[in-house]
Amino acid sequence: MNRLRTTMLLATMTALFMALGLTLGGPSGAVIALVVAAGMNLVTFWNADRIVLSMHGAREVDRRSCPELVGLVHDLADRAGLPHPRVYVIDSPHPNAFATGRDPAHAAVAATTGLLGLLTKEEIAGVMAHELGHVRNRDTLVMTMTATIAGAISMLANFGLMFGGGRDRQGMVAGLLAVLVAPFAAMIVQLAISRHREYGADKAGAEISGNPRALASALAKLSEAAARIPNPVTRRLPATAQLYIVPGGDGDSLFATHPATANRIEALRRIAETMPAPAIGRPAAPARRSALRPMASPAPSRPRRTSALDPNRSR
Repeated sequence: MNRLRTTMLLATMTALFMALGLTLGGPSGAVIALVVAAGMNLVTFWNADRIVLSMHGAREVDRRSCPELVGLVHDLADRAGLPHPRVYVIDSPHPNAFATGRDPAHAAVAATTGLLGLLTKEEIAGVMAHELGHVRNRDTLVMTMTATIAGAISMLANFGLMFGGGRDRQGMVAGLLAVLVAPFAAMIVQLAISRHREYGADKAGAEISGNPRALASALAKLSEAAARIPNPVTRRLPATAQLYIVPGGDGDSLFATHPATANRIEALRRIAETMPAPAIGRPAAPARRSALRPMASPAPSRPRRTSALDPNRSR
């Protein structure tokens, strides 16, 4: 099913790209657009993870630079029966996370410093399990390819606006069509990537982490904060919104990239009712305000330690 969905998606995006090339450059323009689209699909297939991570300025961390976060992700990957993904941190106050890569063997997960500072360790585990759910369901290839190709269509449409107008009527029509194609391309992306993949990743995340309530709590916090704190990447490239665990907006509308957060939380609560209580987070242990800011030692004279989840902590 995932292979069929990928094939249909790429065929639709390639046809849209060719139609724009035909409008702007005639038959030769369509041929050029086909060659460019084929080359872009091939490059994206092999470099999707690098392209998306580069867009976000992500930096890779390991067990030496960020042992607790990397160890957490590797433990979850073992539980999911997946190869260990590469782990990245994005220096951004916007709280969000995503997974990328063409297959589980080449997967990567990334989280912003805003997310790491906002959530507890159990909530971060739920978020990372959700992203590994995308990897296990092989959603990551579709997500990264649509973001890249839709961005290219938007750029081609902008190029047509600047240089396709000319002095004749045909040029004016081409420019008008270019204006219409860009939002249509965004709509295709949003419709092609089914909102049900988020429900599937939430369910997989609940199974992998064993703690659907922690994931539900994380979604509530992230949805509120992501709507309040701007994401510079989605401002430049709106098509990337479908990559994240929360899009920065909400709603179950026809053009939404994600289901409404309230509906996702309700689905997770129903899953939680069928699962045993998680072993993580014993009631006797003191609660943490943030995974990056754990509670201090009981002795008041001792200084607070820095969390191992913080990749910027001092040695």
